[in-house]
Amino acid sequence: MEEKKKVKIIKTEKLTDYNHLNMFKIEYLDRNGNQKSWFIASRDSEPKCVTERFAVPDGVIIVPFHSEKNKLVVTREYRVAVGDYKYGFPAGLVDEGETALEAAKRELKEETGLILKRILKISPPVFSSTGMTDETVSIIYVECSGEFSGKENSSSEDIQTLFASPKDAAALCANSSLKFDVKAWLILHMYSETGRI
Repeated sequence: MEEKKKVKIIKTEKLTDYNHLNMFKIEYLDRNGNQKSWFIASRDSEPKCVTERFAVPDGVIIVPFHSEKNKLVVTREYRVAVGDYKYGFPAGLVDEGETALEAAKRELKEETGLILKRILKISPPVFSSTGMTDETVSIIYVECSGEFSGKENSSSEDIQTLFASPKDAAALCANSSLKFDVKAWLILHMYSETGRI
């Protein structure tokens, strides 16, 4: 039996030049040796398929459990890409020179006004949507406290914050008219089933 060749990247071309997101054309050889092209978005100056910089996440998603209310904190945020509000969790990019934990603490405070009390668990960098981007995020589960405030939201952020019990999470997940980040839907669904994050 003839062994198939591996897919091999042969060239990348940067198509845009923006601060936080760029488009790249990636030329590669498929398993039959045919040259093909793929287009991706990347938060880096060179895509990870070239740099192999997989260990440091581009961003963080914070899954906050409010210890005083005994409920999960969920955000409802306007996202231009869908032209509507989507349900999810506080999130943001890791700034240069910042750790993922520092970014989580900062983003939780900026987006919700809540204070990070304790880290429960941290995922390794995971991919957002590998068909479109090499973006990675670490999902950081935390306990938090305090009162909601959007006073640190930027003018481009339209974020509402709510508390969710497992029953509330089940109702959100069952409502097919709502929009969700895929990771948020999975976490909310698991929380609705188990009562735990």
